[in-house]
This record gives sequence, C-alpha cells and structure tokens, in this order.
Amino acid sequence: MHLNQLNTQNRFTGKLVSTERITPASQDEVRELVLDIAGFPAGGAGSGPGDLRVGQSIGVLAPGDKTFGQDYHLRLYSIADIPDIGNDGEPRVKICVKRCSYIDEYSGERYQGLASNYLCDLRPGDPVALTGPFGLPFEIPPERDANLILIATSTGIAPFRAFVRHIYEEVGDFVGRIWLFYGAKSGLDLVYLNDERNDFAQYYDKETFAAFTALSPRPHFDDAIDWGPTIRERGEELWALLSDPKTYVYVAGLIAVRDALDRVFAEIAETPEQWQRRKAELMAGRRWVELLY
Repeated sequence: MHLNQLNTQNRFTGKLVSTERITPASQDEVRELVLDIAGFPAGGAGSGPGDLRVGQSIGVLAPGDKTFGQDYHLRLYSIADIPDIGNDGEPRVKICVKRCSYIDEYSGERYQGLASNYLCDLRPGDPVALTGPFGLPFEIPPERDANLILIATSTGIAPFRAFVRHIYEEVGDFVGRIWLFYGAKSGLDLVYLNDERNDFAQYYDKETFAAFTALSPRPHFDDAIDWGPTIRERGEELWALLSDPKTYVYVAGLIAVRDALDRVFAEIAETPEQWQRRKAELMAGRRWVELLY
C-alpha cells in the first residue's frame, strides 16, 4: 500500500516530550523522539495504550510544501519501544528519526527531507499532528518455540527494539531463538547498538538471543553494507534455520537491502534458483515479511 492510499482521517495531536540524538556527531544524525498523544484512548495493562501496539507505525503530518499545494507531508515512523503512559495519563510513544536529504535527479540540487528535518528540529513542548496507527507487519509467531531472524538497516532497527523487548518482557513463554542482523556504515552508526544507547545488551546473556553486525567496507563513502562475511560465517546454521517450518524472517530498513540479501542468501543456498524457491515458500507461509522504504 502506498502512502496516498492510507486513511488519515483518524488524527491526533502529539506533544514532544523530549528529543535526543543517539548517534555521535561524526555520523548521520539520528534522534529518538518521545511523544505524548492527546485524545488517544488509554488501553488495558500489557496491551499498550489504546490501539497502539508494538510493530505498528504512526503517521506524522509534517507541514507540506506550499509551492506544490501540499497541506501536509505524510511519513510513517515505527513505534520504537513498548507504548507507555505519560505523566498526564496520555499514551506515550517513541520514534526514531534520521535527518535526511536527497539530490534531485534532474537538477542535481540537494533538498532537505520535509518530515525528518521538521521532526529533528522540534523542541520539547512543540505540537505534532499525527494520524494512525497503521499496520502490524511483525507479529509474534503462534509457535512459542519459533525461530526469529530479524534483519535491519539504519532506523529499521526501531521496530525490532520494541519487538524484542515485548517478547522478553511481556510474552514470557517465548523460548525460540532470536537472531538479530544489523547493517550500518560503521560501528559508530549502530543505532540502539552503540555506546550511546545499547538497548540490546540486556539480552546478551540469554541463550536464545544473538546479535550480529555488518558494516560498510568504506564507512565514509556511500558503499553498500557488506552482508557477505556476517551471513556466510553462519551460512550452514542459517540455511538449517531457513529450512525449519517454524522459522520467521522479518526485514526492515532501506529497500536496497532486498537485493543485497538475495545475493548472499543465494550463496549459502548454493544456487539463486534454490534460494528463490526457499524464499517463495517463506513468503507464501507469511514467514518472510518486509518493511522497507
């Protein structure tokens, strides 16, 4: 579904509680924003406030480009932590925002991303127009001993941060293995896996959890993340997991990761055809799910 197909009539006003940069100054700016949502109904304990759930996204209605007649500019952001209740009794969510820019392919000019720069420049107390929530792409498998392979790039790790925490803190009886693969330009760019905010470290002592990183070979250039060594090193065990009918693969982040993963998984499958057959089986069983942008 495209953004212009989403129903944005369900609108709320958010208030920025805090904004914190979670990457070093030498890297791309990524901020964690905490928002309280006025008028959103509170829900039951353990389920999240109102209709908010781990795995969903909220829509931000940033001010539009008036030169193009835009009243607002819609962008979706995954809920990056378990929804909570703020000090005023209103639902509270966290989102992860990377300050973006793009180069016009015709003029060659660089433009600032409307939504990301709007959000990164907000100050505590500022109002934010919101809509949603939308979707629930990553669901807890019905088998509590299922294997989960989570693959993320950049801010794509945000939904997995909430997802993993929900599994270990709220599901309780999940005993399956969780493997998290995260790609970034450099070790300093590992959102939620760096010295600034190493949330996943609390799960490292669990026998069922493991995290692996893949980095760009030249972090100061626009080279693609090199998934090869990280995945090949565990190729035999990964292929065995992918052959298990209780294995689910969830992928989030930049759309370029799709082709990169197809290439490296084709290597551990020995032929591209064998990999495509296995991937088709996973997708048909709703055990390969992507949230890409």
